[in-house]
Amino acid sequence: MAIHYPTKGFIFKKNDFWEADRIFTIFTKDFGKLEILARAIRKIKSKLRGGMELFYLTDIEFIQGKTYKTLTDASLIENFPNLRKDLKRLKIAYEISEILDNLIKGQEEDEKVWDLLKETFQRLNSLSLSIKECWLIYYYFLWNFLSILGYQPELNFCSICQKKLIPKNLYFDPKEGGVICFNCFKKVKDGKKIEPDVIKILRLILEKKMNFLKKLKIKKTYQKTIKDISENYLSFVKKGQS
Repeated sequence: MAIHYPTKGFIFKKNDFWEADRIFTIFTKDFGKLEILARAIRKIKSKLRGGMELFYLTDIEFIQGKTYKTLTDASLIENFPNLRKDLKRLKIAYEISEILDNLIKGQEEDEKVWDLLKETFQRLNSLSLSIKECWLIYYYFLWNFLSILGYQPELNFCSICQKKLIPKNLYFDPKEGGVICFNCFKKVKDGKKIEPDVIKILRLILEKKMNFLKKLKIKKTYQKTIKDISENYLSFVKKGQS
């Protein structure tokens, strides 16, 4: 007799399969990232349809089949309705799902990732979010997620010479794992100039001081720097995992 495995999961990817089936990629509380086959779920009368949609938090139950884990039950916990009414929030949810899919390779429980996902989606579902808050939520997720995976950047000492950073002529170098001083930059000749205030913002993000961050006036130039170094660092991490 097949063993039924119950757990909770965030659904972050789906692909149609055969005529009426669908394969869901889910980050679960107890098993980490899973791919689960939902048989006949695309049929109107399917009892599983109500709990299985992108960016749902759902109670699920599955069995281990010969080829796929197969969904046997699904019950919706939270569908984050405000996220679906706002294209900015929805775009962030898709970007988060892509990062999860690219960087989580195996099946392994991770309580920190689970808690970060739960916190992030709850924030995205808040009744009123400014454009700046949406922006902050994405980078809050990204940098804390990379930190959980073991890629936390060095923001207090030069990543090369290990001397305490002086807030002047600083550079972010993904290959070195964080900020480097001007003397080391002259040697390696690689990295993007980063303002001291941007380093402070990244520190606050990694300290999870979101309420304080929301009160800050973050210049457009700082936002661009954070965008650029985030994209460069994420690309570097992806290449390292490929």
